[in-house]
Amino acid sequence: MKKTGFLFLNLILVSFMVKAQDVDTTMSFEEYDPVSTLVVPGEKITKAKFPFIDVHSHHWRMATQDLQQLASEMDDLNMKVIVNLSGRSGDQLTAISDNIEKSGLNRFIVFANIDFNGIDEEGWTERAVAQLQEDYDNGARGIKIFKNLGLTVLDSNGNRVQTDDRRIDPVWAKAGELGIPVLIHTGEPAVFWAPIDEKNERWLEMKNFPNRHRGDTTRFPSWEVVMAEQWNVFRKHPETNFINAHLGWMANDLERLGRHLDEFPNVYTETAAVIAELGRQPRFAKEFFIKYQDRLLFGKDTYRPEEYHTYFRVLESDDEYFDYFRKRHAFWKMYGLNLPDNVLKKVYYKNALKIIPGIDKNLFPEN
Repeated sequence: MKKTGFLFLNLILVSFMVKAQDVDTTMSFEEYDPVSTLVVPGEKITKAKFPFIDVHSHHWRMATQDLQQLASEMDDLNMKVIVNLSGRSGDQLTAISDNIEKSGLNRFIVFANIDFNGIDEEGWTERAVAQLQEDYDNGARGIKIFKNLGLTVLDSNGNRVQTDDRRIDPVWAKAGELGIPVLIHTGEPAVFWAPIDEKNERWLEMKNFPNRHRGDTTRFPSWEVVMAEQWNVFRKHPETNFINAHLGWMANDLERLGRHLDEFPNVYTETAAVIAELGRQPRFAKEFFIKYQDRLLFGKDTYRPEEYHTYFRVLESDDEYFDYFRKRHAFWKMYGLNLPDNVLKKVYYKNALKIIPGIDKNLFPEN
């Protein structure tokens, strides 16, 4: 009887063990979001250590936006000046300039955009140059080129318009003549050209936004070709200052970015949308920032005030293993670069003051 009872208990235990083993623990990559048990020093930084200029922001409604409210949000971050890259052109740009003047605030800079429609029509180049002069007269203090140039801008025959198209050369030269920089976004991260599979670091972004994938060779040339066309522009126009957006999509290869800056002394670059790349290589990134401290600017891209906190923490602190704010960009943790104060000041405002005209220098300390 005792033996039978013992066997019965064993059967029950085995049954429970089998059921426990049968529990389905499968989950998707999106669902897996473990809470770290690591306890390390560090805290969020909600206000920049020094006043800063965001050279890469988009405010599509600035012509009617409440700029007093925007300035108040900027004050909370210690942001003194924001550069609106979405100024468009003509009447739209003029309306933005008018709203800035009406606000009485000296906190906003506007860049003009170039319209490439009709680029193969007679007189397009002359009209584009004349429009840039008009936009400059109406307050534009730079040009922003969107990523459609070199990727999706087509002429009337359906041919892709290259970034180094000779018909655009007079526009780049005009920017140099006016003394205004060209902030140019060319291409995408190189991994956007890679297969959408288990080896792709941006797999989640490709899943969520499949139209961002550039692997269709019938529509898009390679990353190397797209970027080389941009570099040809830099090479042809040494008298024009360019700001290569998003660290030129080389934040994952800072040694190559360094060679790029060495080759093109008229090129600066900025941190918009790539802080996650810097936050996973803090020691090498710190060395890079120190070496190229005179060529680097602060940029954020999408304007969401709470996301600036991560930028501050990566650049300013020596904190370890903290969260980034968007999983599709980075499923890894961040580490602080702990940049020296003199480097931070250059990245935050001094370098922008050198190349972007119209910024009130009185907003910033002299040293």
